[in-house]
Amino acid sequence: MAISELFISWNPDPIAFHIFGRAIRWYSLCWCMALGAGYFNMRRLYLSQGLSEPLFEKLFLYCFASVLIGARLGHCLFYEPGYFLSHPIEMFFPIRHFDTGWKLVGYEGLSSHGGVIGMLMAIWIYCKKTHLSYIHILDNMGIITPLSAAFIRLGNVFNSEIVGIPTEKPWGFIFKANGEDFARHPAQLYECLAYIAIYIIIKMIHRRYPERVSTGFYFGLCVTLIFTFRFFIEFLKADQEAFEADQLLNMGQLLSLPLIAAGLYAIFRKKKR
Repeated sequence: MAISELFISWNPDPIAFHIFGRAIRWYSLCWCMALGAGYFNMRRLYLSQGLSEPLFEKLFLYCFASVLIGARLGHCLFYEPGYFLSHPIEMFFPIRHFDTGWKLVGYEGLSSHGGVIGMLMAIWIYCKKTHLSYIHILDNMGIITPLSAAFIRLGNVFNSEIVGIPTEKPWGFIFKANGEDFARHPAQLYECLAYIAIYIIIKMIHRRYPERVSTGFYFGLCVTLIFTFRFFIEFLKADQEAFEADQLLNMGQLLSLPLIAAGLYAIFRKKKR
């Protein structure tokens, strides 16, 4: 049997469609779906908790900017500090300098750990300005975030990035866009499905125990489940950077450990609404 018949040959066009001559990529659409899911889910939570629409709109703006900035800076500083510290313009703007000059390339590299750190900082500033409970807003974020994370990982699948290690499993993906003719674990797809499952679990618990909002429980549960899964799935991922090859734990795992610890602390600390 030919190799293409054993495994899943994955080679989608990364461009979904064109608008006025500009290409719209599947990855960008997945990010839009992630933002849309977060927007409508959080809005529904705010209204059900008696919080005003203007307060929600401010939160969305804070989170949108902080997640994008944090994710970008996280990738640059955690994974490629040597390059980006010597090319700081490329850290902040979606351009790259080639021998032929500057070229618009988009943001090539976003870190979920950096996005979380950016979001935590932005929510703290938001709560200081609005006098809302920091723990309350974090719990709300814990309820809705897994679904948005699933859409982002789906975007990685379309981009054929953050791939897994080689496999003989029949569900292995041959990522043709990467010039490969052998199968790998679709690690991004594993994460996408896991985050959907985590979202369903947390939503079911929240429907039964809505009074646990403002205790830190839902934030802790979200962070613990997501980054515990992230820690173990990294064993099936190919190294993203060359320096990870000689490490016992890769960068994704090292960054996950403090977030798991923070999540467990939020779950088991003395509760106070």
